[in-house]
Parts: sequence; C-alpha cells; structure tokens
Amino acid sequence: MTVKEHFDSMDYGLAPESAAEALDWITARDGAFGLYINGAMTAPGELFKSRNPATGEVLAQVTQASADDVDVAVIAARKAQKSWGALPGHARAKYLYALARLVQKHSRLFAVLESMDNGKPIRESRDIDVPLVARHFYYHAGMAQLQDAELPDREALGVCGQIIPWNFPLLMLAWKIAPAIAMGNTVVLKPAEYTSLTALLFAQICDEAGLPNGVVNIVTGDGRVGEAIVTHEDIDKIAFTGSTNVGRQIRRATAGSGKSLTLELGGKSPYIVFDDADLDSAVEGLVDAIWFNQGQVCCAGSRLIVQEGIADRFYAKLKARMGKLRIGDPLDKSIDVGAVVDPIQHQRITDMVNASAGEGELYQAPCPLPDQGCFYPPTLITGLSSASTLMQEEIFGPVLAATTFRTPSEAVEIANNTRYGLAASVWSENVNLTLDVAPKLVAGVVWVNGTNMFDAAAGFGGVRESGFGREGGWEGLQAYTKPRGKAVSLKPIAPVSAPKDAKVDALDRTAKFYVGGKQARPDGGYSQAVWAKSGALLGHVGIANRKDIRNAVEAATAASGWAKTTSHARAQILYYIGENLSARADEFAARIDAMTGGRSGAKEVDAAISRLFTYAAWADKFDGAAKPVPMRGVALAMNEPVGVIGGFCPDEAPLLGLVSLMAPAIAMGNRVVLAASQPYPLAATDFYQVLETSDLPGGVVNIVTGDHATLAAPLAGHLGVDAVWSHTGADISATVELESAGNLKRSWINNAKARDWMGAAGEGREFLSHATEVKTVWVPYGE
Repeated sequence: MTVKEHFDSMDYGLAPESAAEALDWITARDGAFGLYINGAMTAPGELFKSRNPATGEVLAQVTQASADDVDVAVIAARKAQKSWGALPGHARAKYLYALARLVQKHSRLFAVLESMDNGKPIRESRDIDVPLVARHFYYHAGMAQLQDAELPDREALGVCGQIIPWNFPLLMLAWKIAPAIAMGNTVVLKPAEYTSLTALLFAQICDEAGLPNGVVNIVTGDGRVGEAIVTHEDIDKIAFTGSTNVGRQIRRATAGSGKSLTLELGGKSPYIVFDDADLDSAVEGLVDAIWFNQGQVCCAGSRLIVQEGIADRFYAKLKARMGKLRIGDPLDKSIDVGAVVDPIQHQRITDMVNASAGEGELYQAPCPLPDQGCFYPPTLITGLSSASTLMQEEIFGPVLAATTFRTPSEAVEIANNTRYGLAASVWSENVNLTLDVAPKLVAGVVWVNGTNMFDAAAGFGGVRESGFGREGGWEGLQAYTKPRGKAVSLKPIAPVSAPKDAKVDALDRTAKFYVGGKQARPDGGYSQAVWAKSGALLGHVGIANRKDIRNAVEAATAASGWAKTTSHARAQILYYIGENLSARADEFAARIDAMTGGRSGAKEVDAAISRLFTYAAWADKFDGAAKPVPMRGVALAMNEPVGVIGGFCPDEAPLLGLVSLMAPAIAMGNRVVLAASQPYPLAATDFYQVLETSDLPGGVVNIVTGDHATLAAPLAGHLGVDAVWSHTGADISATVELESAGNLKRSWINNAKARDWMGAAGEGREFLSHATEVKTVWVPYGE
C-alpha cells in the first residue's frame, strides 16, 4: 500500500512482539518445571501441559503437586515464619523493595510470558498488569516499613495458603503475596492450572532478591492442590480468588478449623449510563469494562444499564466501535482482544450465549477471527429483562448483556438485582447524580465516569456473593494480621440449676423477647427458669426457635432506614441509652450480682455505660479516607454499614457483652438480632426496657433468649442476615461458619477463646471494622 492508501484506510499494520526471550527462558529449563519449595526448584514430577491459548501449542510442562508436596511446602513455610515474622519491618521492606525493582527489570519478560500463557493482549500485560505488580510490592514495602509504628498491636497470622485464578496470574500473585510477607507471614501459593509460568518466573526473582528460604513457596497443579492447601491443618489463613461456587465450598471446608479466610469471588457488575453522559467516553469505557482481558474479569462491566431515551443512539455508537475492535495474536501490539484462556472456557461461553441469547437481540462484532486458537467475538445482547440468565449469571467472557431504565431509582434497583456485589460503573456529566447513586449501589467498588481503575492504595473486594475481605490499602492488611498476644481458652458457664429448697416470689416474672421495638412472646410457647445462686427464682425467659429468629430478622430488615440516619443522630441515641441505663445502674448491678453470685455488677454496669458513650463518640468519627492513587482524581474509601448482623452475646458478661456487640453495630448504622447470654439472660431482657425509652427506632435492636447451639444454624443460615458475630461460650463457631456459606456472609467468631470484655480488647477499631464494609468510590476529575 502507498502512504496515501494507508492514510485513507487508517488500517493498522502488524506490530508483533518477539517471543524469543520468553521461549529461551522456557528452553533453558528444558521446558519442564518443578515446584518452588524452601527457596529451591524441585525436580519435575508428574507433568501436565501448559498451552498457548492463541495457538494451542504447548509452551511448557508443569508439575502436578501432590498432597505430600503441599505438606513439605507448609513445613518450610512454618519453619521460616518464626524468623521472618521476627524481623523488623524495615528488614522486610528491603526485600519487598528488591522484588519490586526486579519485577521492573524483568518487566518485558513477565509481560510476554503472561500474554503467551494467558492469551491477553501484550498491551494489557505490559502497560497494566506488570506495572501494577511492581506498584503492589513498592506499596507494601512501605507498609512493612511502617508496621512497627502504625500497627504495634497487631502481628502476623502465620502461614498463608493462597489460591489465585487464571485471568490475572501475575497481578493476583502480587495482590496476595505482597501484603502477606510485608506483615511477617509466609506463603504457600497455588497458581491456576492453566497459567503457572509467570508464578514460576516470580520464584526466580525471589532467589535474585535473596528472599529467605521458605518465605514464598509455589506449588502448581489442579484443584487437588488447592484442596490440599485448604484442608491442611498447619495453615493459618486461606486467601482465595475465583468462582463463587468454589468459594462457597472453601467456606464450608474451613468451617470450625480456626483458619482466617478471605474470598474475592465472582461478579455481575452493572455499567449505568445516564442520558446526560458523554456517550463517546462511555462507549470507550465500556470497551475497557467488558472486552478488557476478553471479558475474563471478575469486576467486568458485563451488565449494561442504559437510560431509555438514549438507548438506540448508544447501541449504534457501541456497535460501530465494536466493528473496529481487532482480534488476534496477543503478542501483536495493535490487537484489542486476545484469546480466551482455554477451550473449556471458550465452550462454556458459547453454550451460555447459545442457550439464552434468544431472550434478546444478539449482535456480534464483524471482526475476522484467527483460524486457530480460543477466540470469541465481542458480543452484545440487548433487550434483556433484568431476570434473564445472561443478566444474572457470570459469563466470564467478551459478552455484554444490556437492558434499559427510565429513572435513577429504577437504575439502582436493576443494578442491585443480583446476588453479587463486586463493582459498578456510573456515567453522567452531573457529578451530583453520580455521587447520589454511588452510595446506593450494593458493590465494594464504584467507578464514576471510568472503569477498571485499580491501585495498591485503594481497597478492592465485594459484598454479598462476591465474597468478603479487601485487598489493598490499610484495610487489606487486616486480613494478614491479628491482635498481638495469645488468647486463652474460654471456660463455658453453666446456668444455675434449680435448688432443692427454692425461694419463689408469688409474683410471676416472665420476660419476653424484644422484636421490632415491641415485647413478643416466644413462638414455641416454652420458657425456662433463671435461678440465683442463693436459691431464689429470679424469673423466666422464653426459649426462642427458628420462627422467632425469622421474625427478628424480618423486623431488622424492615428497619433499613436506620442506615440512612445521620451519624450525629445515632450518636445522640446512644448517649441517651447510656443516660437511661445510668439512671437504673443500681437495679442492673443488683440483677447481675443475683444471677452470677458475684459482686462485680456495679463495675460491669459502669463499663457498659462507658462503652455506650465510647461508641456514641465513634458514631461520627470512624471516617473513611481519600486514597493517594496515581491519577487525576480521588479514590474515596467510605465506611458503610454491613446490614443486618446476628450476634451471640458473651455468657460471662451478661450486660457488658451485649452492649459491646450492640453499640458498635448500631453506631455504624447496622441493625442487630442478639441472642442474650445463656446462663444470665435477664440482664438483656431488663435492658430492652431501657431501649424502649431511648428513642431507638423499632427493629434496630432485637433480642431473643434461648440455647445458642439451637439458634446458631437458623441465625447464621438466614439469607437476610449479612454477618454473624459469635462470642458465646457455646461451641458454635463451626456451625456459624458452615451455615454462613449460604449467602457467603461475613462471620466473626471466637473459636472458644476468651476476650477481656472489661479491658481494651472489649472495644475499639476492631469492632468498628467488623461493623462496616469499605466501599471505594473512584472519582476522576479535570477536562
């Protein structure tokens, strides 16, 4: 073609990236890789093939690890952790800094190897993935440096098992390894079966950085390796990124094991376009939202929700842009869309589209596809209902499902009509509108007039069935640390048995439940006596059942307006509760002494009043942050209420324990369903009389009494409950974690360990962090 013809057509030429260095790296190892354990590569064992999805050619052979291999890796990690965790933060920071520099030094090799192994365009791996990997190690080098000064009360968890997916093999590795080793943990990491090569290259730079043996261990293979990690008894924490179904299985498998768990799971993220949006910018953003990495992104904007008045015009612009996308060799720098990771995934995408595309209008970009490899055309399906399978289920491919809306409230309703809650994008030139909509979206991340913005300083993670926990930022470090010190085992407290010579007052005193702001009788009609150690009958309390729990959760759900109440108003009510409790302090102290047979009632009441004042003070002071991300804009980390929290109150502190769970939860805008202390429940039933006179809206606090072991399954398993806190003396931690897998709710359990409710461990930021979700709202600015 002549120069003029090139200008007339504006066709791209080829811009191939050489694969020679990457192939040489593979060849130098005879094309077969072992495992990286205790600072050395093992000899290759049972091998499986790693293929280039763009060509189908075999790149290398990788070892299928066994359970014994995982055990050896865990032993190495355990041995290394003691000395690694004991290093000053500055010493660990130097290693992370070295890893960051080495990622940069080997950046081209990492990028090419990633594109060959995964199928993503080289422009993405070179310009997005690898720079973010280096950024995470630089950022967490700083976190290690600051740990001793800024986190003096927290320490490493121990050995972390980490399982990462195939869509961002190297970036997910950095997201997991960097914070873990920065805080003094050691890791056993399993890369995805399809995409192990950049993890094995990372093992090489661990050696080049001089990282102590056993700090990082990499074991490759299929799901059996992941299972061996999840079930290993000497691993302290599991971090998993992957599908919701597998995440649910991991939640069940780790229930009762004492392992810490974070899950970053699937998504079906809405991409909302209002009629005043810059449509050309919104179209370009949508290309990044759904066709970036072939749509194989957990937070992909796979649900287009466009305002009805501009829908036809927007679809026309979008189709025109789709027609210009280039699909082909991932190592061609002019390519927009690469190859799907594997034939199995390609077939899954095909089957889902074929099964449900008839519900709407199917359009596939008229882009020529290569003759070989796992390529799927960019696809748009319009006219779908919000209940359509393609609008509800994660496709994990270059497929965009679309529907329309008329009003902002309808847009929010459609956006939230999903079991997921990972990310969302909102497009409008009216910043007031975008910032009105963003807090209403059930998502861990919201992008305003942008999409797929990530940084190590800004937390990333979801809610609902998109998992729990955050990666990045200060909030991400919580997942890799624990309170300093050794917890002691909790001694269960049995209720006082009926005496031989009972002292019964002729006046019957039967306490009811407190549900929806009213006293309610138990559904089952059963009650139990509460005896003083002196032999006096103090009264009766109801025995709650599944229906009582259901009624309490319904009341809490109906009180959703509490989350919209200003923090100042919530603070005033907490102060008022404390004031009213103070007026009856002597009465409550006497009741506690009568139930427990002790003399510490007055001290406990004083502590409860102080705690109410503490959380009244925190209500308008537990603020978020503007994250220093490298962009013209701001990433706002906003603390939002979790929702409905179920709580099993401590036995040993019948009033203070209840207040210690209730107060931080409602201070942050949550509603609670609390099961009172089992042996000493009357302090809770007396306390709801205080709540009735303190202007607290009905349903914000609900209190039942009964056997915690019986109530654990219905409360933890209720799909209307968003989190469960268990600090009871009953052995229910395993049940709570197992039942929470239904909707993957957060759980905070004591694992039969005691807590000093009178001391500093009984209040503070730890409680507030469990009472909030961090939503990161990205707001770019400027022309």
